[in-house]
Amino acid sequence: MRLDDGRESENVEDRRGQGYGGGGMGGGRMVVGGGLGTVVLVLLALFLGVDPGVILSGGGGQLAPQEQQAPAQRPPQDDAAARFVSRVLAETEDVWNPVFRSLGRQYENPRLVLFSGATESGCGVAQSQVGPFYCPNDQRVYIDLGFMAQLQRTLGANGDFASAYIIAHEVGHHVQNQLGVLRRVDQLRQHASEAEANALQVRVELQADCLAGFWARRAQEARNILEQGDIEEGLNAAAAVGDDRLQRRARGTVQPESFTHGSSEQRARWFRRGLESGRLEACDTFAPERL
Repeated sequence: MRLDDGRESENVEDRRGQGYGGGGMGGGRMVVGGGLGTVVLVLLALFLGVDPGVILSGGGGQLAPQEQQAPAQRPPQDDAAARFVSRVLAETEDVWNPVFRSLGRQYENPRLVLFSGATESGCGVAQSQVGPFYCPNDQRVYIDLGFMAQLQRTLGANGDFASAYIIAHEVGHHVQNQLGVLRRVDQLRQHASEAEANALQVRVELQADCLAGFWARRAQEARNILEQGDIEEGLNAAAAVGDDRLQRRARGTVQPESFTHGSSEQRARWFRRGLESGRLEACDTFAPERL
């Protein structure tokens, strides 16, 4: 990716090295639930997704940010990984602000929290083992850079654009939150069976994949950020976190009725759809009967 001359977002909080002494729920919902004990099983529900505790427990709507916000910290000048994340976040801001203006709406930039180990979020305790996630309650994306890199190596989702895809996917959930999609889905899930709720969540995740592709298309048109091989890295990353591939890796079997993010084929296809169309309406995953 060509980001060396790009600006860095001011909406980054660097909490790394601060430690966390909450030792429990901290009055909120835990990000990890159900006692899942391995990284792969955690990935089945949570990698690259909205915190399922928020959706399942009725917190998926658009909520106001917390009143007390720590000041955003710029990544250190010698921290290449953190500065890359900051530049990608800036690229998402530079795409989504004008898109929202064209819709007659105002885009509220999300904040991105860099942490190590664990930290407090508006959705409870954020733990590294959860992987990157978005919390609608405080409109923040949470990332442990070291653990994210480990997950990418484990899944074979390598390359700088694979990392950018992860961030763009999480920001896609923020876009959904801003547009009220998460609130509407949450309302539907409250009256749905488990299978129906899972199916709705798949549509949420595939839409975030499509929005990530849409972002890449708009950023490329505006600032020519992509290099040869970047698109392949994004498609590979999307496929690497398909439910079928993760379940087969963890259990040796696939249970489509338990999918919450979509198959590898679906995730790559919807990312490509947003990328090739460059149109928001192409990312309506709730319209088609079959995904």
